[in-house]
Amino acid sequence: MSGGRLLLGATPLGQPGDASARLIEALASADIVAAEDTRRVRSLASALGVSITGRIVSLFDQNEAVRVPALLEELQQGATVLAVTDAGMPLISDPGYRLVTACVAAGVPVSCLPGPSAVTTALAISGLPSERFCFEGFAPRKEAARRTWLASLAAERRTCVFFESPRRLEACLRDAVEQLGADRRAAVCRELTKTHEEVIRGSLAELVDWSAGGVLGEITVVLAGATPVTDIDVLAAQVQALTEEGLGVKEACQQVIAAHPGAPSRRELYDAVLRSRQ
Repeated sequence: MSGGRLLLGATPLGQPGDASARLIEALASADIVAAEDTRRVRSLASALGVSITGRIVSLFDQNEAVRVPALLEELQQGATVLAVTDAGMPLISDPGYRLVTACVAAGVPVSCLPGPSAVTTALAISGLPSERFCFEGFAPRKEAARRTWLASLAAERRTCVFFESPRRLEACLRDAVEQLGADRRAAVCRELTKTHEEVIRGSLAELVDWSAGGVLGEITVVLAGATPVTDIDVLAAQVQALTEEGLGVKEACQQVIAAHPGAPSRRELYDAVLRSRQ
């Protein structure tokens, strides 16, 4: 038997009406529905008036590795498997990657039923530049790792989207102020598409004040990209700081230039550093 295929189905973030016609059809016809939460997929089907006739199995982070071989065998025998997560697109900080890579390696067709995604939804309504962006998944849980991660975004010129727990949001925003500056623009998107949807836009400092009273719900943060630093005196000071840590002037100039697109040439910066030492 042949002809099996894996379908990746984007599910609504909050409003059942956002489900696509293709997702509704797949829920009704798939031989197997692999769901991050079997109760939630049953609730979604009920809200959509769909009867799931296939077998429902769980597929979440902790069991995906052991679940994949059996699902792959079913696919190779001709089954249609629909993979869905609790909300949004599978694989985007959600289960599904191991199953997809196994299918690709085995030559099993993989198709996507596109639809809702918190990443692009938040980006679109953030009011921040959207022509170039990056997605960072969930912010690190531990403070030291989070600060290191935020520091790595200091020179990132693209708009950045990431997820955060409401319990850690205030701490994350405070760390962002320290690492990125109080004036960096951002938007916190809460409960996207749901009844209590809220989008708070402002500087990181303003968002810290807003979050201080506690926040509930699903959180997506959109962070403005860095403004290129082209003031040569500022860049020269950064070079000086690196040389004090042991780097040579030329190597330090190269690092600073690489971190600041639009900066002067390395020769100009090198000369500025020498002038500052006179």
